[in-house]
Amino acid sequence: MKTNTSFMQRWFGRGWLSLGYLFLYLPIVVLVVFSFNSSRQDMVWSGFSLQWYAALMQDTEIINGLGLSLRIAVFTAFASVVLGTFAAFVLDRYRRFTGRTVFAGMVSAPLVMPEVIIGLSLLLMLVSVQKAFGFPERGLTTIWIGHTLLGMAYAAVVVQSRLQDMSKSLEEAAMDLGCRPYQVFFLVTLPNIKQALGSAWLLTFTLSLDDVVLSAFLSGPGSSTMPIVIFSRARLGLDPRVNAVAALTILVVSIGVIASSLYIARAERLRHKQISNAGKD
Repeated sequence: MKTNTSFMQRWFGRGWLSLGYLFLYLPIVVLVVFSFNSSRQDMVWSGFSLQWYAALMQDTEIINGLGLSLRIAVFTAFASVVLGTFAAFVLDRYRRFTGRTVFAGMVSAPLVMPEVIIGLSLLLMLVSVQKAFGFPERGLTTIWIGHTLLGMAYAAVVVQSRLQDMSKSLEEAAMDLGCRPYQVFFLVTLPNIKQALGSAWLLTFTLSLDDVVLSAFLSGPGSSTMPIVIFSRARLGLDPRVNAVAALTILVVSIGVIASSLYIARAERLRHKQISNAGKD
């Protein structure tokens, strides 16, 4: 009886897990499959074809949107990691200073604030600044500012969690050996949190590349990012070229995830090997 019960529990859990994965990934598989469909009609398979990938190469609107999205995402990732790292370091290493509570609240506010509110408030502020100084024009710069505001909050959370796990004895030892605070930060702290910095970079890059709401508020004429282009076309009916874009994006992301997983696994094996060799010595 006990064997039957454990068998049912095991297969019940596996069944629910399989349904969950099916719910998440079946639409992606269908999208990739129909990106090779020769018909323009949705969900009507009429034969294998690469015509939509060829048509995509001639679609200047999507190509320009992709180029703009990539530039903004790269700029956003670097700016978010730098600002988020400094914010996380201040919050974790300096427990008491005037205005700490307000500062912590402002750093984490974009995480809980609806993007519609953030986009609208930034739009009103930037329009006022533009009227007063003539800069910045709505486009790449304004979208980058909005994405950096949001990405910085996520980067701060990722880096702060790593700083909390990091042993402060390493920094104290460096200080005892004569390092100045900035030397401790660049020579001791940063090397120990480099994986968190990489994770924060990838996270903020993905958030920026995928963002629609902030981009819609902060974009101007001729500065539509790829998500905005795809969203505007989806409202008029699915375009097979959009399926091709999505399939290529999935391919690139999959390659990136596999490569990073292999790198992390290799680094972890190397670390365990070094620890075991140190123990033998």
